[in-house]
Order: sequence, then C-alpha cells, then structure tokens
Amino acid sequence: MSRRGSANFRCARCRMLQGLCFCALLPTPRLETRTRVALFIHRIEDRKPTNTGRLAVECLANSEVIVRGFRSAPTPAFVPHRGSIPVLLFPGTDAIPLTELVGARSPVTLVVPDGSWRQAFKVRQRVPGLSDLPCVSLPRETDSRYQLRRESNDVGLATMEAIARALGILEGPEVRAELERVFLTMVERTLVSRGTLGVSKLETPLPPFFQANDFRSRRC
Repeated sequence: MSRRGSANFRCARCRMLQGLCFCALLPTPRLETRTRVALFIHRIEDRKPTNTGRLAVECLANSEVIVRGFRSAPTPAFVPHRGSIPVLLFPGTDAIPLTELVGARSPVTLVVPDGSWRQAFKVRQRVPGLSDLPCVSLPRETDSRYQLRRESNDVGLATMEAIARALGILEGPEVRAELERVFLTMVERTLVSRGTLGVSKLETPLPPFFQANDFRSRRC
C-alpha cells in the first residue's frame, strides 16, 4: 500500500497508522511554556506522516503553525508578539548561542523553520519579517535519534528534537524530557510499521491491542 493510500488508516492528530496511534501518550493538557514557538512549515512537508514539527506543536500550548508555500497566496509577514524577543532557530554563520538568552527579562519567541536543511535555509529569505531576526544555535551534543529520513547535514536534527533541546535550555529539563519521550514514541512506532524495528527492541510500549500480523497486512 502506498503512503497516499494509507492516509485513510492514519490518525488525524498523531498521523500514525491507527493500530499504533499514540495520542493517549501526548501531554494533557499541553505543556505550558513562557517561550512561544512559531513553526513555519512548507505545505508539502505538512502532509508527510514523518514530520515532527506538527507533533511538537500538539504538545505545546504556547505555539502556532504557519503553513507556507502556497502559489495562490503569499505567506503573511511574521509579526512577533509585543514585548517578546523573536529569534530564528537556525545555525547560520551569524548565529549566537541560544544559551545567551537564558534568564532574559522578556519571553522568547522561537521561530522554527520546518523541513530539510535546504528548506530551512530558505525560510529566512522567503518569509517576510524573518530576514531581520537574529539566528540562534544549539550547543553540539548527542547525535539525532531520528531514523526516518536521510539528512545531508551531519549536525542536523529532526524539528521536534531541535525544539525539545531549545526548550530544555529556555524552560528546563522537564519540558525537554517530555517532548523527547513523545518524539521517541513516534520514531519507534514508525519503524515498527516499516518492519525495521523489532518489538523486543522498543524503549516505549506499544498499545496492548496492537496486532502485528494484522498491521503488516495493511502494508501490502
């Protein structure tokens, strides 16, 4: 079955195939943060079940999604909330360490470009209002645990991983841990659905009603 054909079997919220839906594991209520997250996502990327940016927003109360890339309508200019410190999460050559904003008097608006490294690089030029924002970068630490796509840049992270690490700096380790828990669940269940990860190797539990044989039959 093609990915397009499997769309009817996917949960509308977590976008996982229904036998592996993990909506019950998302934080309820959504996590409250002082930092606001504004996710800019391309319309093509927005349709992909392997996208993690949308999933991060599902976990965060103080967040929004702006879908761009429509030929019929230009992306509206970004206007930060009054009194906030807007920054673009991208390791450009002019980026400053995000750690420099820890303890800032005003709340941070973290603008996050979603997509491949190449797509994220273009967001700054293609969305009005973003070219003037300072870029911020994350400290180099453990490698990405995102195993669902190939990344051309060896320091690249999945969008949700980047958001989790950024909020870990600005909000605290508890927020990061909760986002990473949901992220790992999504990655593992996707790998299970592809038949590339055995159930015995999972770090996160599967639903008690999960039927592996029935699930494989849907992937014909």
